Amino acid sequence: MILKYLFIITLIILFVPPVRRFVFYLLVGRQLVKEQKRQGDIRGSRREGDIRVDNRPKGNDSRYPGGEYVDYEEVK
Repeated sequence: MILKYLFIITLIILFVPPVRRFVFYLLVGRQLVKEQKRQGDIRGSRREGDIRVDNRPKGNDSRYPGGEYVDYEEVK
């Protein structure tokens, strides 16, 4: 008797999209929302589109002032 009800509930969850979305939200959705809020808190109070530039550290002993030099070959 219980097995029959479990089978019917399983079929409803598998084949009815609104029920499936609701079950997914119950199982995973709350965790996603919580994680998104946590990530927003970590990023700080910067707005989307703001630009942040890190300055070069002082005392750079590199003889190439523009950054690291990388050898390359030009291919024609």
